[in-house]
Amino acid sequence: MNLAAIDIGTNSIHMIIVKVTSRQSYEVLVQEKEMVKLGVGVFANKVISQEAFDNGLQTISRYVQLADQYGVEHIITAATSATREAKNGREFLDRLIQDVGLSPQLISGKEESRLIFLAVNKTIELGKENAMVLDIGGGSTEAVVGNREEVLFTSSMKLGVLRLLDLIGNQNPLDRTQQKDLKEHICSIAGKIIPKASQVGFSKVVGTSGTIRTLGEAVLALTNKTIISSVNAEVVKIKDLEKIITQLLALEPEKRSAIPGISANRVDAIHLGGLLLLELLKMSKVDEITLSDASLRDGLIIDYLEKNGQKLDRQEQGKDVRESSSLMMASRYDTDIAEKRHISKLALQLFDQLKALHGLEDSSRELLHHASLIYDIGQFVNFKDFHKHSRYLILKGRLRGFNNDELTILAHLSRYHRKSGPKKRHKKFKKLDKNLQRLVRGLSGILRVAVGLDKTKNQWVENVYCIPTAEKLTIKLFGEESLDLEIWEAQRFSDTLGKFLGLEVEIVKG
Repeated sequence: MNLAAIDIGTNSIHMIIVKVTSRQSYEVLVQEKEMVKLGVGVFANKVISQEAFDNGLQTISRYVQLADQYGVEHIITAATSATREAKNGREFLDRLIQDVGLSPQLISGKEESRLIFLAVNKTIELGKENAMVLDIGGGSTEAVVGNREEVLFTSSMKLGVLRLLDLIGNQNPLDRTQQKDLKEHICSIAGKIIPKASQVGFSKVVGTSGTIRTLGEAVLALTNKTIISSVNAEVVKIKDLEKIITQLLALEPEKRSAIPGISANRVDAIHLGGLLLLELLKMSKVDEITLSDASLRDGLIIDYLEKNGQKLDRQEQGKDVRESSSLMMASRYDTDIAEKRHISKLALQLFDQLKALHGLEDSSRELLHHASLIYDIGQFVNFKDFHKHSRYLILKGRLRGFNNDELTILAHLSRYHRKSGPKKRHKKFKKLDKNLQRLVRGLSGILRVAVGLDKTKNQWVENVYCIPTAEKLTIKLFGEESLDLEIWEAQRFSDTLGKFLGLEVEIVKG
């Protein structure tokens, strides 16, 4: 079953086409975006310009044609603040019904915030602690507080980049007096909302929307952070964000895109969005923000599936966002999940029993688990050098909940689970900083042994027991069947672990 969701936003019109894979899980097939800017001038004169009106209709018509080509069974459509507030907003929606055959839902700000939170909850591991999600749009900013289990507070503020642009009246740099006036305006509105969110309580702030992600990308570029496929789960420090925003506020519009990460189609109002974000974060009393690539359109898909009785089966999908995403990727490439869970069990036994020797942090234990689920997905593409294909698929496969360093580690673990272990002459490995190199060496050493312990793919090794001495590590295997092939294979691939620990490794039956 294929579904599509169209988000008619104040700044951009987006569409996502997905294939529903099982219950509430789905695979993204197509993503489209057009910066139509329906909201330009709307908050000053309350009218969608004729140019934006026509461009909006043409864009959505093209989206519908594309959805038809993908055999989409249902298109979920939602319109937000520009269409809500424009005098000709109703006319725009009527034309969509008449000319395109869509019946868009005109959603409230609070409903928009709820749907955005649904999407964030599937891309960031929130856990039991509360988080506040901020979404800065063209006409409004949504703030919602919740956790993995429930939404506790929703709000929508009439603060958006195009609304602020209409308020200022031009795209020029802002002097100190103008900045002071704009901050006072922001505080007059947000000052009624953020304190209420703070009363509910939250331990971190998550930011989504094009404005926040663009600013985040600029900060990551400033700090020389490598972006693989998205900025999802990356953390940005407020002090670094302030440096970028200070630059933007002082630059002429045509010079703002010279800052790495700032695209030319956002130069009209990105400086205003930056000032807005900075003020909201200061009011929230946090010193960092976690980026998310979740969106309203993702929320529309998730909400549709939930309302149609397709509740997420957590046991089948995984205990959290990261495991669910890893299992979904494994399933997509026809991986034997039971086999991979068994290898994960053995790998984690090795990790736990060798903790005093390897000295790796507990967070790396979780990465070892996820790597155990997806290390051989490249076989789906090509058996020859499939470990290298696995690395590519992991980097480009939109795994959810992982930041770029974590994706890099998972990709390298898949690369080094067989054949040669990590070596300095390997170009991609050589580019990693020393901390990541050490982590890859240690975790790949463990994973290589665990994979070898299921050589026959019968899951005959039930448990392992590690006995370290000053010069040697003995790994005893326990199981009812003959384990000769498992011992041979694991011993063959124990070189990386032995080198990492500085010990000879011997694998025997217990």
